Amino acid sequence: MLIIGIAGGTGCGKTTVVDQILNELPEGEVGVISQDHYYKDTSHLTLDERTNINFDHPRSIDFDLIAKHLKELKDGIPVDQPVYSFVKHNRTGDTIRTMPRKVMIVEGILILTNRELRDMFDIKIFVHADSDERLIRRLKRDIAERGRDLDEVLTRYQTTLKPMHQQFIEPMKEYADIIIPNNKYNTVAVDIVKTIINERIS
Repeated sequence: MLIIGIAGGTGCGKTTVVDQILNELPEGEVGVISQDHYYKDTSHLTLDERTNINFDHPRSIDFDLIAKHLKELKDGIPVDQPVYSFVKHNRTGDTIRTMPRKVMIVEGILILTNRELRDMFDIKIFVHADSDERLIRRLKRDIAERGRDLDEVLTRYQTTLKPMHQQFIEPMKEYADIIIPNNKYNTVAVDIVKTIINERIS
C-alpha cells in the first residue's frame, strides 16, 4: 500500500488536489482518510465549551486513531472512519466504512505535525496558497456549509487560524517531498504525483 499525506493551510485547495488525483486514477484503487473525521470526541463538553475549542491545534486531533486505522488498512482490514459535525462540534456517532486500497491518501491541515503519521507516509505533499486566497475560501465555505456568520469566521481566523497556521502548519513545509503552489491550479505537480502513483499500482 502506498500512503500519501497531503497537508496545507485551511482553504489552500487540498480537496481540489485530492479530487484531481482521484478523478484520473483507476476507480477503486485509491482511498481517502480525512483529518476532518478525526477530531477528538467532545461528548463530555457542553456546546458552548465545544465552540471554544481551538480546532486548529494538533491536540484537537485523534492522531492515535488515524495511525491505528492506517495500520489496519495496511494489514488488509477495513476501518470505520468517524463522522464529524462542524455544526455541533462533535462526532455524530455515524461512521464511514473504508476499505483497504492500493493507495491511501491522508489529507488535512495538521497531518504533517504528527511524527508517527509522517513516518507512515511514502509521499508527503504540501499545498501552498496565498493567505488572502485561503481566507476568502474559508469564509465562503464556513458560511455556506458550516452555519457560521462573517464575524465568527473572521474572529476565529484572527485569534486561532492565523497564529496556528504560522506556528504549526507553515513550518511543516520542511517535511514535504513535493510542494504544490495552488494559487492557480498546478497541473505539472499533480501530474508528477499521478505518475508516481501509477508506477506503484501498475
